Amino acid sequence: MINQIKTLANQYFNEVVSIRRQLHQYPELSFEEFNTSKYVCSILDKYNIPYKKNIVKTGVVAIIEGKNPSKKTILLRADLDALPIEEKNNVEYKSQNAGVMHACGHDAHTASVLGTAIILNQLKNEFEGTVKIMFQPGEEVLPGGSSLMIKEGVLQNPKVDVAIAQHVFPSMEVGKVGFREGMYMASTDELHITITGRGGHAAMAGDYNNPLVVAAHIITEIEKQFPFTIDAEGVARNTHNNIPTVIAFGKIEGKGATNVIPESVYLAGTFRTMDEAWRKKVKVKITEIINSVSSQYNTKADINIMDGYPFLTNDVEVTKHCKQAAIEYLGKENVEDLPLRMTAEDFAYITQEVPSCFYRLGTGNKSKGITSGVHTATFDIDEKALEISSGLMAWITIRSFK
Repeated sequence: MINQIKTLANQYFNEVVSIRRQLHQYPELSFEEFNTSKYVCSILDKYNIPYKKNIVKTGVVAIIEGKNPSKKTILLRADLDALPIEEKNNVEYKSQNAGVMHACGHDAHTASVLGTAIILNQLKNEFEGTVKIMFQPGEEVLPGGSSLMIKEGVLQNPKVDVAIAQHVFPSMEVGKVGFREGMYMASTDELHITITGRGGHAAMAGDYNNPLVVAAHIITEIEKQFPFTIDAEGVARNTHNNIPTVIAFGKIEGKGATNVIPESVYLAGTFRTMDEAWRKKVKVKITEIINSVSSQYNTKADINIMDGYPFLTNDVEVTKHCKQAAIEYLGKENVEDLPLRMTAEDFAYITQEVPSCFYRLGTGNKSKGITSGVHTATFDIDEKALEISSGLMAWITIRSFK
């Protein structure tokens, strides 16, 4: 069966590359993936794969029924949206949509999962169960298309038993994949704070109440209250309880001048962790710190902590099974163990609902100069990864029915 899948993956490789390049040339932003969705449907139509569309407007769910379809249902996930980045690559498939780029590899995810669908549809008499394939909008922005598709019933009718997804990994050489059992990626919450004081001429110190000073004290007090150490994997852990924790501010906007004290200051930051009880506790404590410091300086604090994605956890047994399938398909030397990551992913919503595995696909190639990270204007992939990903996911899926 592995050899049969590899033959099919090779047979459809050029088409999968063509699909990826079409998607890459015409990227669309989160929840605006109307043409992308139509294109996905056209490929499913070509191969007579049934689907439902217009889920959360642009989402698509395809169904492939094997023998005894009610025995087990496995969900495969791909994301459709691109990022607001102007592409700098000089390639024939460069983005034609100004200021929009598939800089996170969602074009590769969608193309490779379509390749997997084509293979599985051809082999549907070889497995017992149902494959549900989810093409979701809006992975890049809150509240995350995954959460919205769950609310619209993507995990039901038929009920999903196992969910699987992959993500490009430019720092891993093409031909390799990576897995991690258990906790893998962090939750993510956004911190939006406005401190309002009293502005004025910088020389007239008695006439103003500088909100920049208050903002600085808030940042340093939060740092003091949540000290951290860096572990061997490079992950920040809270000093008091060893829970992976990041609280960082990336934006301070005062709009003053050398001699102008602004009336208000805006802070924006992120809070990430891997424990839900701790997550709730920290958000309460952050609010208390901001209000306390602001009160000391007689300023007003407007606080908006936006709840983001939950932490992503890989089911131990499902992930062991997927990792073993990868070893069988690629060889042990091409399957790696992954460290914890404090980045976030909206597939986490699904991992909170059903046993899941989220793994990494090597897409880099140092010899070809394909090394740029995701979310950069020069990100690209070694397209050989598309043949590997389509076939590997097909094998993982079929093996998961046994």
